[in-house]
Amino acid sequence: MTLGFYLLYAIIVILSIVVYRLGFAKKLPILKNAVIYILLIVGCFPLTFFGIGLPVAEGLVAAAVVLIIYKVRLNQSKKNENEAG
Repeated sequence: MTLGFYLLYAIIVILSIVVYRLGFAKKLPILKNAVIYILLIVGCFPLTFFGIGLPVAEGLVAAAVVLIIYKVRLNQSKKNENEAG
C-alpha cells in the first residue's frame, strides 16, 4: 500500500509541475522558482490523500492536455501571423 501511495504522490507532483509550467509559470529568479516548487511539492501531499478516492491525477492529466493543445494552437497562430504580416 505504501508503494502505491508514493507512486500516486510522484504522479501528482509531476503532473502538477507540468500544469504549472504550461499554464502559470513566469520568468522568475532561481530562488523564487525554488520556493514555488518546494511549496508545490509540499502542497501535493494533501492532494494525494484526496487522490486515493477522487480523480485528482485524472483531472491533472485533463488540465495538462488542454494546456498543451492551447500552447500548440497559440504557437501556430503566432507563426501564421508572422508569415502573413
